Formats: sequence, structure tokens, C-alpha cells
Amino acid sequence: MDSDSDIAEQLHTVRDFIRWATAQFARADLHYGHGTDNALADAAQLVLHVAGIPRGDEDPLLDARLTRREKTIAVNLIKQRVQQRIPVPYLTGEAWFAGLPFTVDERVLIPRSPIAELIESGFEPWLRSDEVSNILDLCTGGGCIGIACAHYFTEAQVTLADLSGAALEVAQLNIDRFALQDRVDAKQSDLFDALAGKRYQLIVSNPPYVDSGDLDSMPAEFHHEPALALGSGDDGLDITRRILRQAADHLSDDGLLVVEVGNSFVALEQAFADVPFTWVAFERGGHGVFVMSRAELDRHRQAFA
Repeated sequence: MDSDSDIAEQLHTVRDFIRWATAQFARADLHYGHGTDNALADAAQLVLHVAGIPRGDEDPLLDARLTRREKTIAVNLIKQRVQQRIPVPYLTGEAWFAGLPFTVDERVLIPRSPIAELIESGFEPWLRSDEVSNILDLCTGGGCIGIACAHYFTEAQVTLADLSGAALEVAQLNIDRFALQDRVDAKQSDLFDALAGKRYQLIVSNPPYVDSGDLDSMPAEFHHEPALALGSGDDGLDITRRILRQAADHLSDDGLLVVEVGNSFVALEQAFADVPFTWVAFERGGHGVFVMSRAELDRHRQAFA
């Protein structure tokens, strides 16, 4: 790259910086998958954040000129993206999920779960949103799934549970960001261990599910994320097995369990060949999310034991 001062002298507008960042990202052969899937989208997300332009409002402002300070910040962040392979949401401190902006940093995963689509549709046809009053977001990380549930299920009380105290600090930032202290609480728990006696109509979880082979071979961008939130044993199912064993005892009679296992869905079906998992089909892409009722969990309790 040219020196920072040379770049600042040659580039002026939002459009200039998006074009230049796109070229830098493309040449660097970066990996995408933390909210974007290409160099242009990554570049736009980064530059618009620096310029303070809200998403969707950029078209009339693409030819606006950046200040000297904004240029310096933009060049520095673009270089970090290329040289250190840091995902853009960690550079900006923000990620979007289910149409909402969340605070993120390297204490938590960057939200990208297809469960967002389920939340936006109220988990239909499995649930009726007006009948859901208690929700548990298990392995919550930064709280994105649970807080999005609270946004769409406006009468529900939501618990965010995670083993990581550091992750729950970020979750609390997001609870405060959306002023949901009266309906959302964060609790440190090793899965259900600190939730004895609690029952929920909906338990939704995006637990660690990356198997050891995939974890070792993941692109550099993913190694900025907490390993505790990614890996789950040789086949990626260590934590999912525990959830399946224990979830029925924490669901109401009409309760629903929703779990994402990603690419480990193959291993899950092999491990429990006699269990008919219901896999969600997503219109916007994504896979490896199953839903299971309390009755189904009870029916297959012996298989999960």
C-alpha cells in the first residue's frame, strides 16, 4: 500500500474510499462471512461506519468528502482488515442481526445465524408469538438472538445464559443499548446448571458446533473469535448432546427447542439415526437448524441419555 498521507491526498469522497478499499480487499484474498459475502459489501460497511452514514442512506452521500480525521481512521481500519484479517464488525464495533444493530468485540462471536429469519417470522408455524412469555437464549454470547427475540416478542421475558463472563459483559451492553433491562437479564451458567427449576416456552441456542478438523482449517478471520464459542469436540456435538439430554426438563409442556448445529448436522443425524429431526428451510440461505418440541424430546429421551 502507499503511505497513509499519499492515500489521503488522492482519495476524497465516500465513493473514493469504498472503491479503494474494495480493490485492497480483493487483492488480499480475504475471507468473508461475518455479515457480508464479498469485498464491496465489506468495504462499504467499513467506510460508511467511519463516515457516520446509516445503512440505507448512503446513495445521496456517496460523493460527500471525508474529513482529514475520517480519512486517517478509514485508512487505518482498511489496513487492519488486510494485514491482520480482522473481520469488519470487530473493527467497527457493530454488527447487524435480525434488522437490529448490536455491539460486538472479540469477546463474542459476530452474529450471522440464520435463526434471525426464524425470529423475524415469530418461529411460525411452530409457535404463536402472542402466546410466548418466557424465552431462554442458551449460549447467548453477545445476546443478539435473545435480544432480537425480545424485540419481536414484545411481551416476553428473556434470559440470556452463557458460560463466559466476558461474553455476558457484551450482552449486558446490548441489553442497555436497547433499554431492555425490565424484560431481559443475563445469567452466567454452564448450559442449564444455574437455571434449576426454570422452564421456558422457547429455548433457542446457537451453541459451539465446529468439529476439531474444521476448527483447525478455518480462515484467519475466524481465529479472532473466541475459541470457546466455536469448538465442540471431535464431531462438533459435545454441547449439543448435553442440550438434548437436559432441555426437556426446562421446557413448558408446549415448549419448543431450536438449535443450530451448522455443518455438524450430518454428524448429528448419524449419532441419533432413530431420531427424526425437523430441519428448518430458510428463504435467505443457511442450514443446520433443527426444531424439536418438548413432547419429541421426551419421546427420544432414552436416545439422548
